[in-house]
Amino acid sequence: MATELEKIGEKERTITIARNIYNYSTNYGSTNRNALSDGDEKGKGEVNGQVGSLTDINTRVDNVGRNSYDENNGYGVTNINALSDGDEKGKGEFGSQVGSLTDINIRKDNMGRNYYNENNGYGLNNKNALSDGDEKGKGEFNNQVGSLTDINVRKDNMGRNSYDENNGYGITNVNALSNGDEKGKGELNGQVGSSVDINTRISNLTKNEKYGPNKKSYPDFVI
Repeated sequence: MATELEKIGEKERTITIARNIYNYSTNYGSTNRNALSDGDEKGKGEVNGQVGSLTDINTRVDNVGRNSYDENNGYGVTNINALSDGDEKGKGEFGSQVGSLTDINIRKDNMGRNYYNENNGYGLNNKNALSDGDEKGKGEFNNQVGSLTDINVRKDNMGRNSYDENNGYGITNVNALSNGDEKGKGELNGQVGSSVDINTRISNLTKNEKYGPNKKSYPDFVI
């Protein structure tokens, strides 16, 4: 026996199905005119090469009407409006030229401001690209690189540096060794550090009454 809930459900299902004009005998599908694009608002399925509702069709017709290109007049390499022939429409390459009229004019203007071109390239054969003592070139020339400013700054910096390729800062340079001055810290005769380092170390060892050279070593206990 059906429960009260089942009775209510069956009643509601009957009401809902009654509202639906489609059922087992009249399905919504490719054989139902309401599913096909036949000029009304209901169907959108393809029929006779047409798809969409009436609104879809009218909108498409309106959009296509505004477009000067179609299957018989495609926008491509054979259409003058697609080629760079001196107007604003086409930008495709034509006679070794690309871009609209505006593009072409801007390019000409930019090229006119540029001192360098295909016949006067900026490269290793152009004096303006080489470090020959002016501000323009920075490329290596006679073992020199940089503009005039770069060269002068480098000379100034090198002039302040007491070390160079002939007087390198290393194990053979007295200023790099711990010989009792403040400059060198490299090991020399078993000693490392500048004068301050050495004096500080001696002072610290003196303060340590228990451990140190000639004293007990840490740890001084047996585990």
